[in-house]
Amino acid sequence: MKFIAIIPARYASTRFPGKPLAKLGDKTVIQRVYEQVTKQITDAYVATDDKRIYDHVVSWGGKVVMTRTDHKSGTDRIEEAMEKIEMTDGTYDVVINVQGDEPFIQPEQIEEICHCFDDDDTQIATLSIRFGDDITAIQNPNSPKIVVDRRGFAMYFSRSVIPFCRGKEQETWGTAFPYLKHIGMYAYRREVLREVTNLPQSPLEIAESLEQLRWLENGYRIKVGETYTETIGIDTPEDLQKANALISSK
Repeated sequence: MKFIAIIPARYASTRFPGKPLAKLGDKTVIQRVYEQVTKQITDAYVATDDKRIYDHVVSWGGKVVMTRTDHKSGTDRIEEAMEKIEMTDGTYDVVINVQGDEPFIQPEQIEEICHCFDDDDTQIATLSIRFGDDITAIQNPNSPKIVVDRRGFAMYFSRSVIPFCRGKEQETWGTAFPYLKHIGMYAYRREVLREVTNLPQSPLEIAESLEQLRWLENGYRIKVGETYTETIGIDTPEDLQKANALISSK
């Protein structure tokens, strides 16, 4: 099976403009993401709509594709990038979407999401990690929860705490059930990526503001792999400061 990783990277970010080019230690955020990904996947590209990011990736020998500026989601940007890449590199079986603000992503996490496609029923794959027993972390609406079936396929994603543990004090729910936190990395069979980018927004997606619910509502099977490594995403300048402190301490 032939895998490719695409890393969407925009310069314009509401909370952190220019984030991909921000320095994390002696390298930029986007270079660190790219180098982590290529430890596991040789075929990797940055997909950007900004010439500054494009030129920067070229400067240290990375592969990069220029895309339009009007995409509504990273998934749409990846589809355009794939259409361009396939003109010269041929076809791929699975496309992995790695967020451009995850410089601490681990090769074993990418390996795990690839293994999800050992199951022929997998159309889309993503990752999860156990929350532990901290009910405050479980209740955080910015950390979506996943409920899976016995084969590891997603039944639902929610910002609410699911499932509800009836008959238990809420403070003890973390020990009463193994809650799963969603890690926002996705992989798609090539034809599925093409299909999902043409789907209109769905009622559940709009309600929860979670794009993956659009896919579930349309009947796609999402396999959920499990990781045991908590990564640090860079969403704000404060996150970058914490990440730089972490690197400096090593």
